[in-house]
Order: sequence, then C-alpha cells, then structure tokens
Amino acid sequence: MAASILFSNAQTIRPLSISLYVAHPMASFCVQLSHKIRKLFSIQALQSLWEHLLRSTHPVNVDRILSTIDRDKMNRLREHYPHRPGSAKVNRFENANHWIPVNVERAQDLWLDRASPLRILDLGCGAGYFLYVSEFFGHEALGLDTDDDPLFRGTTELLNVRRIISRIEPGVPLPDLDGKFDLVTAHRICFQRIARRGKDDWEEWPAENWKFFINDIRTRFLRPEGRLLLDFNPHVDGSYFTPDVRACFQSLGGRFFRSKVLFAAEANQRAKFKRSR
Repeated sequence: MAASILFSNAQTIRPLSISLYVAHPMASFCVQLSHKIRKLFSIQALQSLWEHLLRSTHPVNVDRILSTIDRDKMNRLREHYPHRPGSAKVNRFENANHWIPVNVERAQDLWLDRASPLRILDLGCGAGYFLYVSEFFGHEALGLDTDDDPLFRGTTELLNVRRIISRIEPGVPLPDLDGKFDLVTAHRICFQRIARRGKDDWEEWPAENWKFFINDIRTRFLRPEGRLLLDFNPHVDGSYFTPDVRACFQSLGGRFFRSKVLFAAEANQRAKFKRSR
C-alpha cells in the first residue's frame, strides 16, 4: 500500500459484515469479533503497522538508555510521592521501564535517532523522558510545563533535563524562550482542556484558540525548516479531534497520522516526519 494512503483523512475502511442475530452468549462473542475486525481493517491499524515497520529498519538499544538512569533513585521517588488513589498504571511516570521505550518510539517516529543535532522544545514535558531520550540522541532539549506535580519535579531533576515553568493558556503567548527551535513537540496533550464534563470527557479549546497557539509557535519559535508535532489523547468516542478542530488543522497545513498532527513552519509547506543526517 502506498505510504500516501496512510496519511488519508479517512478514519476507517468499512469492515466485513458479520450477522449478530444469534442467541446469547454467542451474540456477545460476535459483537466482540466484529469490533476486532473493525480495528484490524482500520486506517489507524495500518498506520500503526507502518510506524512499526519504519522503526524496525533502524532499531535502538533501549537497555543501553535505561542503563544510564539511576534506578534506585527513581524507585525512591515513588516512596516520597505515592500514587494518587485509583490512578491508572499508564500515569505512573516513575516507571522508566515503560516510559523510556515509549519515548524512544516517539523519537524514532520523528527520526531523532538518525538526525543531526536539533534544538527541541517539548511542551507539557511531564516527567522529562522525551527530553532525556532526545539528549541521548545528541539533541539540545528544553521542556515547558507547570510545577504542579512534585513527581515530575523529582524526575526532571533526577534525569537532569531542563524545563521552563509556565502554564499554556488559551489566547496567551508562550513566554520568551531564548531563540527558535528545529522541532516543537507536545505529547498526550492536556493543556487544551478547559473543564471536565465527565469521566475522560473534557470541554476543550475551540478552533480559534488553536489558530492562535499554532501561529504563536510558528512566528516566534520555529526555525524556517522547523516542525511542530501535536499528539493527542483520544476522546471517549475514540476520536482525537472535533470536526471544527480537524478543519482548522487542515486549513493550517496540518498533516494527520493517527493521534498526531504535524505542521511545517509555514502553512504552504509540506511537513515531514523524516529528517535524516
């Protein structure tokens, strides 16, 4: 399949039809099977496979990166900052065994493991793992985040990565950050959330706030060949963008890939994930 198809704006390929007019409990089984087939034949599944194939062409020794982290100190951080009651495992950020591989994959998808040194800004840097992996690959990395979570403060200090303390607000320019960057990233974005409507359901920025934010990044922080990557959490319905926000991103030259949108420094430029030496 041509790579261009993988960047289609289409969401899914229509799955094979499966009859559900069967007696319980077979009906439940058929529903589950139908859901699995739908996932198997979705554009997102094909895009995920494509990412895995590209990473496999240039493997990274994750254990080598993990060996550079003082694991005893990392484990002691959790003793000082216990998990919040009911917190999901995915939010247990002291687990370097989980988060270093995740951020290696993020770096590979942007070809950071085989690019000449870049200046990188990571918005909402959290525990700092993406900054750490980026620096391991030879880049200069700076994070920006609030100082609300003491665990994040502890991990960024332990990893010895730099971050600016600031909050991203709708319609408010980012603080001056001493120059421009080759790459600006934001992973598992939460700063666009305005108010909680229910479990995992949020009121989020409308399109005009995104236009302001992207224009601020492009005009003040991106170098001429720079890139902006936004990586979103899924909504409760499995989508990543509301129709108006998707249309906004498209009008600004965004290139969609699963949960991610990639922008070039100018709206009329084609953004590229690949940037090799």
